[in-house]
Amino acid sequence: MLGRRIAHPPSTNFDEDFPVPAAKRTKRLDNVDGSPLRLSPDGRNIDGSPRISFRRTEVADSEDESDIEEEQIPSPSQTELESALPPVKTDKEAIAEYEATRAAETDLDLHSRLGQRKWVQGKSSIYVDAFFLALETVLDEESHLFDEAEMAVFQKWRDLSYEGQYLYVRLFLRKTAAWHRIGRLKYYGDIADLNAAVEELLRQHSLPTATVTERIAPGESEPPKDSTVEGSFTFADGSADHIDTLEEASSILMLEELKTLAKEAKVQGKTKRELLQALRRTSGKQGGLGWSGLKRSDTEESVKSERSADFDDDNGLSNNFGTNRDSHFVRKIFAITGPCIRLSSAALKLFERVHLVFYRSTEWTEKSLTTIILARISRRNFPSYIVSRSTNIFPSRSTLLEFEASIRTQFAVDNILEFNGTVNKDGLLKVKAIFEEVYPRWLTILADEQRKEDRVYESGEGAYLRRFSPAWVYTRIVHKGTSVLGRFKEHKREHHLLTELLNQRLFHAARRGAWYQRKALLEEHYMWALSPSDDDHHRTEEAQKKHWKRIALCTCEDGLQDRECHLIYHHDLQKRIVKLERQLNVPKRQQHDFGHVRLAKPLERTVRGTRVEREHHRSSSRNGRAGRRSSSTPGGGNSDSGKPRHGAKTIWLDPLENEGECSVEAMCLSHYRSLGYKGYHSEGGIVRTLFGHLLHDVLFAYVPNVFQTPFQTCPLDLHTDAFYTSRLSEINARLNEISNGDGVAILRRAHAEHAERKTCVVGVDWGFEIEDLVEIVGCFKGEALATVLRVMAQEYQQRGGGIPDLFLWRKGEGEEEGEVMFAEVKSENDRLSDTQRLWIDVLSGAGLKVELCNAVAEEVIVR
Repeated sequence: MLGRRIAHPPSTNFDEDFPVPAAKRTKRLDNVDGSPLRLSPDGRNIDGSPRISFRRTEVADSEDESDIEEEQIPSPSQTELESALPPVKTDKEAIAEYEATRAAETDLDLHSRLGQRKWVQGKSSIYVDAFFLALETVLDEESHLFDEAEMAVFQKWRDLSYEGQYLYVRLFLRKTAAWHRIGRLKYYGDIADLNAAVEELLRQHSLPTATVTERIAPGESEPPKDSTVEGSFTFADGSADHIDTLEEASSILMLEELKTLAKEAKVQGKTKRELLQALRRTSGKQGGLGWSGLKRSDTEESVKSERSADFDDDNGLSNNFGTNRDSHFVRKIFAITGPCIRLSSAALKLFERVHLVFYRSTEWTEKSLTTIILARISRRNFPSYIVSRSTNIFPSRSTLLEFEASIRTQFAVDNILEFNGTVNKDGLLKVKAIFEEVYPRWLTILADEQRKEDRVYESGEGAYLRRFSPAWVYTRIVHKGTSVLGRFKEHKREHHLLTELLNQRLFHAARRGAWYQRKALLEEHYMWALSPSDDDHHRTEEAQKKHWKRIALCTCEDGLQDRECHLIYHHDLQKRIVKLERQLNVPKRQQHDFGHVRLAKPLERTVRGTRVEREHHRSSSRNGRAGRRSSSTPGGGNSDSGKPRHGAKTIWLDPLENEGECSVEAMCLSHYRSLGYKGYHSEGGIVRTLFGHLLHDVLFAYVPNVFQTPFQTCPLDLHTDAFYTSRLSEINARLNEISNGDGVAILRRAHAEHAERKTCVVGVDWGFEIEDLVEIVGCFKGEALATVLRVMAQEYQQRGGGIPDLFLWRKGEGEEEGEVMFAEVKSENDRLSDTQRLWIDVLSGAGLKVELCNAVAEEVIVR
């Protein structure tokens, strides 16, 4: 029966087949569990494999770099380490400020410089010290993770001159896969002889023979090139020895430089791709480059040195590069750029492995490297907690290498499913093949991790460490595999896998709600035809359907009773229970009653006001819509020219503040103030502040491995699903106190202990008045406040956004209870996002009042 195709019931909304393109999907990272593995299709190594540091932005040099035309890519969010450290200044000015506090003529070691906050330009740097701190800490505690050859590389790095070390670290923090023009490396303040530092990095070093480590990498046929160091190595590559093709040489050029070269060659093109194709044709090779997927990021950040991988016969390209016209153009390019340098891949990957071990995170940025030192030397007050840095995060070198390989395999799966548009049948078959290889290994490690949980780890010790087990990554791949099996309509095996995923409680607890939902759907619609029992010959088809619907009902009930099934999934499970009980004709007295959590639709309120439009915006709007009306209609019926641009911030007049200009949120807040409400436009700031106050003791309770430094504002696992499961009893106890009305007392106690020192606690804004916070907690119903805090504890990272814009409250008079209300402000072109809808559901389900406040321009004035 495996793989039998069954028509999808209409209620499943699943009716596509492979010849029909899949519905358009939003490119997302599907990171509902707070996992830090945020991959990017551009985050590749020189050889095309994903780098362990998935997010790394370019660091501004210590000197002026205004002439370097490289696009800086902002980091989309913070790493776990950065989130746990206080918000110190990490820009160039802050670093220069600290390094300016220098020792007169005394040579200080690393720890002395850190302790006395003294650096000498040209002799020491915060960048080199941070790099040294990571390396020395790892080698002191976890040197068993590195073999003899790698230890020799570390010693060679220590033996480099300060200028060589400084240059390496600064390049390490930049676009490491790219070539850098030596003439544009402006580090004059720290490197007196740049050419000597470059030559030092280009020098060849021999290595001892290392012990061979067993390679375990299901789903990866062979390791990427230069994933290990052996034989000999250099810290950097020179362009003279490693660039000999037009394709790679042209990647160093900026567009204007390439146009100049093309003009000399008498070829034309508007884009970089067109110019490269024209040059390639001129060089006498095949008709075109075939770089159909060429992007800016490919040419400036991650150009690959392995030409055979990108230019082969399968793409209709020649691998036999000649030296006639190609060499001519390469020489022309070098005449423009001068000599170039990039970091050698093997040594680079080794140091990235060091940072993976040091930061206890699969991601880090250049700010991670310096923030820990800036936090250490800043004058901040930190909470009291027990620092516990585990030295057994990876029990062996083979485990570390397998973890790295599992990340590369996960990247391959995500690259197919998430980053390349609609997935075709071939892509699904590749993911299925990877899943088949990973699955047996997943079962083996899962059993081993369960044994350690039962016999080795003390209570809660393994929760965060398990994130660095290959099984963590394999579980995510198995999760992805279930969706692929669903696409192939192998629903029986999909159901079996979902059962296995739910039977384990060690990995990806945040996904348990989604697994319950999918398992119940399969049982309701498919399993009756796929899994006949021994006595099925006594059942009619209708009886078999009812049998599996009863199983689906039990699955939904199990999900609601599962303490690790997050609240955001409860509403859908409850709806399915109600539907199944109705279909099974369950007697009314035996049916579940979810009336107490039934969602109330948010009320809609229209607030009319006066919107301000800038003259230059209005002029450009008119130019773009010639011939249209440009006047506004009284009563809010604006013409096209009166409407704000989609996504643009609008300016309004505040009726309570002497008609001063304000944001749309402030204008609506003034309207609510006129109705007797107090409030803030906080967008979650109030909720996060209450969370930090009311759960302060829980946040900083001892849990092994989550406090790695004395300078954290939260445990490292707060932004993961391990936080909730590791402190389940403590969180429940505190939420019970809040439900019973003790919230105000807990708030006052926490504020009294930490307000004067302004202790750095994640999410806490000490700018809110304590009396306002006390009033807010007093206006909350205890159960409602506990529900909001529980959602934050379960998924702090995901639920930190999407909270309605306005937080409003009104004290009760006499015996009247106070009221808390949330309002989401929307102007004319705005619409609710998925995260905003989810929060509205959560707040409504907790019995809190939510309003959608629609701002309408009654009048538009031009200024």
